[in-house]
Amino acid sequence: MAELVVKDNALIQASYTLDLAEQRLILLAIIEARNSGQGITHDSLLRIHASSYAEQFGVNDKTAYTVVKDASKGLFDRYVTYHDKNPKNGKDRSFHCRWVDKIGVEPDSGIVYMRFTSDVVPLITRLESHFTSYEIDKVANLSSIYAIRLYELLISWRDVGKTPTYEIDDLRNKLGVEPEQYNQMCNFKAKVLDRAIKQISKETDITATYEQHKRGRTITGFTFKFKPKAVPKQIVTDGGYIKMTDSQIKTFSNKLAALPELGSNSPLGASTEQFAAMIADDLKDADKQKKYRKHLAKLGFEVTKSKVK
Repeated sequence: MAELVVKDNALIQASYTLDLAEQRLILLAIIEARNSGQGITHDSLLRIHASSYAEQFGVNDKTAYTVVKDASKGLFDRYVTYHDKNPKNGKDRSFHCRWVDKIGVEPDSGIVYMRFTSDVVPLITRLESHFTSYEIDKVANLSSIYAIRLYELLISWRDVGKTPTYEIDDLRNKLGVEPEQYNQMCNFKAKVLDRAIKQISKETDITATYEQHKRGRTITGFTFKFKPKAVPKQIVTDGGYIKMTDSQIKTFSNKLAALPELGSNSPLGASTEQFAAMIADDLKDADKQKKYRKHLAKLGFEVTKSKVK
C-alpha cells in the first residue's frame, strides 16, 4: 500500500519555513501517525527510523541517521503560522505554534522520536473537514523546499485544477521564502517559482504552469494551473519479483542506464550500452532487481509497495 500523507488544509495554506530534511521528517512523522492504528494525540511519541528516511528519499544509509537527528533538532525550534476564522464572530485570525514540543534520539537503533504539539495534532489528523492527501512517493524526488510546499498548495485545489490568485507577500510566506531572500522579482521567479514548477512537472504526478498578474507594470500576484499526468503503466509482480518479458527488460534497462542518478553505478570506463546490459542482468535477479524499483516508477511504471515487499 502506498504511504499517504494527510494534512488539514489549514496547515497546507499556513506559512512556515523548513529546510528540506525537516520537511521530509514531517512527512514521515505524519505517515507514522497515520499508520499507528491508535490515532494520535498530544501524548503520542512517534518513531522515525533512519532506514525509513534512507529508503524513502534515496539517502545513503550511513548518513541517514545524522540527517534525521539534525533535522529533529532544527524542527524543535521551528514554528508554523496558520489562519482560521473565529467561530463566534466569523472574523479572521492567525496563530503561531511550534511543530513539536519533544524530541529524542536512540543512536544504537537509528531512531528519532518526535511529539507534535497539541495545536498541530488536530491539523494533521482531522479528516472530517477539508483535507489534502497524497502519496509521499510523489514528492520523494523533490529537492527544492519550495517545490514541496508549492506541490502541497496546488493539490489542495485538485478538484478545480487551478488556484486562486496569490498575492506576492502571501505566496512568499506560504512557500517559506525568508524576507531577505529573492527580493528582486527576476530572482524570485528563477530561483523559487521556475525551479519548483520544473521539478513538480518532472518528478510528480502533475504538470504545472503559472501566470503572473500585474498592476500597471508591477507584478502583484500569481495563479497556478495544473493537470494530472497519464496514469502510469502497471508492473505485474509475482511474490515480490517483477515479471518482465525479454523485450521489457531491454526497454527498461536502456531507460535506466540513461538516468543521471544511476550513472555512479556504472563500471569505470563502461559505455551506456554495457551499463544497460549489466542492468538487464540485474533485472532478471529477484534480489538485485529491488534497487531499481523506485527508478522504474519514476519512468512511469507503477510499482506499489504492497506488491514488491
